[in-house]
Amino acid sequence: MPDLSDTSLIEFNGWTLRVREAAVKPSRLLLLLHGYTGDENSMWVFAKDLPRHYWMVAPRAPYPSELRGYSWRPLQPGTFGRPSLEELIPQAEALIRLVDAYQASAGIDASDFDVMGFSQGGAMSNVLAFLYPQRVRKMGILAGFVPSGLDVYAKTHPLEGKRVFVTHGTRDDMVPIDRARASVAVLEQAGAKIVYCEDDVGHKVSLNCLRALRSYLED
Repeated sequence: MPDLSDTSLIEFNGWTLRVREAAVKPSRLLLLLHGYTGDENSMWVFAKDLPRHYWMVAPRAPYPSELRGYSWRPLQPGTFGRPSLEELIPQAEALIRLVDAYQASAGIDASDFDVMGFSQGGAMSNVLAFLYPQRVRKMGILAGFVPSGLDVYAKTHPLEGKRVFVTHGTRDDMVPIDRARASVAVLEQAGAKIVYCEDDVGHKVSLNCLRALRSYLED
């Protein structure tokens, strides 16, 4: 279980959020997006030992999933939480509104922010960066993918010059490694410079890749 001792659970503008305030200033906002069947508590297993200048916000996705937890799109039985771009765009727009409202309330500058997502949350992170490249500075895509339809946006190079961290397991049976590698190709087409960590694990993040993620976010 993740350590939630230094976080707070709050209700804000209709969202359920788990928040860890930054320990130092100036601070940066890091948005943590959980995967299918997750919730606002799920991403903190990855957040341990991340730089203390991060003001971390983990929202609960708005839609109940088939089994337990929540999803970033309305329920679609039998599709295993793998959304299309069209299904994720409304929540991308809602997350931008959340960031804008929260930064004003907390008194922090999130004119641009960093985002880290696992699995379906990784797909949601990709949508945010492709649609709002001026708002997203850094991305961590953990066992995630580029949802269908986003490749069309890659042709305009929205991620030109951005460094994007991607990690995936070669034994992932939820999001196969071939899909992850194809997603990297789309990110590169969009102009991103990929920091890639692949390891012999399933649908999770290895310790080696977690260390690489921390190093990426400290840079």
